[in-house]
Amino acid sequence: MTEQTGYLVLSTGDILEGRYLGQTIQQEGEMVFNTAMTGYQEVMTDPSYAGQIVTLTYPLIGNYGCNDATKESFRPALAGLIISTPYGTPDHYQSSYSITEMVENYQIPTLYNIDTRALTRIIREHGEVYGKITTDKTDQPQNGKIAPNLVQQVSVSSIQQYAAMPMSAKYAKQQVVVIDFGYKHSITKSLLHLGCDVTIVPFDTSFDTITTFHPDAVILSNGPGDPQDLQNHLSVIKQVATTYPTLGICLGHQLIALAFGATTKRLPYGHRGSNHPVKDLFTGKVVITSQNHGYVVDEASISNEEWDVSHINVNDRSVEGLKHKQKQVMTVQFHPEAHPGPKDTHDIFVQFVDQLSEKGAKQHA
Repeated sequence: MTEQTGYLVLSTGDILEGRYLGQTIQQEGEMVFNTAMTGYQEVMTDPSYAGQIVTLTYPLIGNYGCNDATKESFRPALAGLIISTPYGTPDHYQSSYSITEMVENYQIPTLYNIDTRALTRIIREHGEVYGKITTDKTDQPQNGKIAPNLVQQVSVSSIQQYAAMPMSAKYAKQQVVVIDFGYKHSITKSLLHLGCDVTIVPFDTSFDTITTFHPDAVILSNGPGDPQDLQNHLSVIKQVATTYPTLGICLGHQLIALAFGATTKRLPYGHRGSNHPVKDLFTGKVVITSQNHGYVVDEASISNEEWDVSHINVNDRSVEGLKHKQKQVMTVQFHPEAHPGPKDTHDIFVQFVDQLSEKGAKQHA
C-alpha cells in the first residue's frame, strides 16, 4: 500500500489530506457520498457515477474483496473514490482480488485515511460541491459544473443482444429493448432470469431502429448527469412510451417525465445508498430501496390528468414513481434490481414482465 500523500481540494475552500491507494492520479469531479454498508464494488462500477468522486461513508472498505461477477459495467466510470480505511487482505470464498488491486487495475484515483464523516457533512451543508484529487494542495478544481456528455461516455456504442435464461415467465418469451443511458448489468440479469430476450441499444438509437426489433416492451435505464442535457432525445422517448409498454428506471424515470411535459430539479445533495424508504401509494406498503441520483421530477409539474404518482420518498416526500393512467407506462426513481441493496422492489420487474405475458396470452387466445 503506497504512502504517497494526496489531497482532496474542494470548491468550498476545504482541503482534506489523505494517502493514495494505488496509482498517483490527479482527477476532479462532482463530490457525492454513498451511505451503503456493503456493495462497494457495485457502487464503483455503477455508470451513474460517471464524472463524480464518490465518498463511501462506511469506514471499512474491501473486507470481502472484489470479483468479476459482481461488476455492474464493463469498467468503472466514476471520477474518483474517497474512503476511510481500506482492507488489503479480504476474506470471502468468491473474492478474486482486493480493493487495492481493483483501483490499480482500473486506474481509479483513490484517497484513503480521509475523514469521510467530515467530508459528508461538508457536502450536506453546501450541496453542490466539486473536488480535485491531487498531490498539490494549492491545486483547485477548475470545472465547477457537471459535464453535459456523461451519458455518451457510458452508453454502449453498438447493439448487444442476450438470450433468456431457462424460462420462468408465465407465458411466452418476451423481447425487451433496453435503451442504455448507463445501464447496470443487474437490469439485464433480472430480465434474463424472468425469461426475456434482451437487446441493449445506444442512448441515441432512433425510433425506427427500435421498431426493427419488434419489442414487447422497452426499458429506459439509469444513467449519469442532468436529465435536461438529453432534451434532444425526448421526442424519441415519447414515441417509444406511446407505442410500447415502457418502464423507466432512475434517469429513465426522469426522461419519461420530461418527455410528457414535466420538469426536473436538483436535490440538495442527492439520494445515494441502499437504505432509502419509499412508500407505494397504491398499496400503502413501505419498502427499503437502493438509490443513486441527484435529480428528481418536480411533482408540481406532473399532469394529474395523465399520471398517478405511484411512489414517494418517505424522508423528503419527493416523487419516486409514476404510472400513466391510460398507457402501459410506469417509472421508478429507485433501482429495483438493487445491487447493492435490499431486493424489496424486485417485484417491479416481475409485475412488468407478467403484464406483458398476460397481454400476449390474451392476444393469442
